[in-house]
Amino acid sequence: MADVTLRDHLLAMIAEDERVRAELAADGSLFQGYHPRMAEVHRRNAAALAGVIAVQGWPGYRLVSEEAAAAAWRIAQHAIGDPALQRAALPLLRAAAAMGDAEPWWAATLEDRICVFEGRPQVYGTQFDWDDAGELTVYPPVADPEGVDARRAAVGLGPLADRVREVRGAMRGVQPPADINARRREMEAWARTVGWRA
Repeated sequence: MADVTLRDHLLAMIAEDERVRAELAADGSLFQGYHPRMAEVHRRNAAALAGVIAVQGWPGYRLVSEEAAAAAWRIAQHAIGDPALQRAALPLLRAAAAMGDAEPWWAATLEDRICVFEGRPQVYGTQFDWDDAGELTVYPPVADPEGVDARRAAVGLGPLADRVREVRGAMRGVQPPADINARRREMEAWARTVGWRA
């Protein structure tokens, strides 16, 4: 039986995340670096999820429902300012997926996000950023690109080329940063500041 209180709490947290994201996207400020309002929501939600994990373990389908389990994954995915939480959540999410209590591709996207912030090649190619030509692409690139579609298929993801087309279509009209190298330097400095890199 689902923990209704925890379910509702997770759903409320992701609803706030979506509301703030929509407001910032509407005025264009969401795409100009890591907005302080978004960062604050992510920090608050990450702390709450860390508390849940400490007491309950990973909040999977059986504990909180499919919708709330998806919210927990998204909260973990958005907790980019909390490397310890993302690193701790990954094996828990993998274990939950292995037991049918979470989607395998959730763990794949979290693994890739950790790779990105640690400055390593991605495994599944789920994370995108602007390339030097101002085009959205898998960045950093994938390790072993020849095997990426097989790895993606194993966790329930479609071919990478299809996903690239989807992402570029969804972001059509969004302008890349004026200076991509400056953006990369800012991101690297931020990653060091919060503890992703030494």
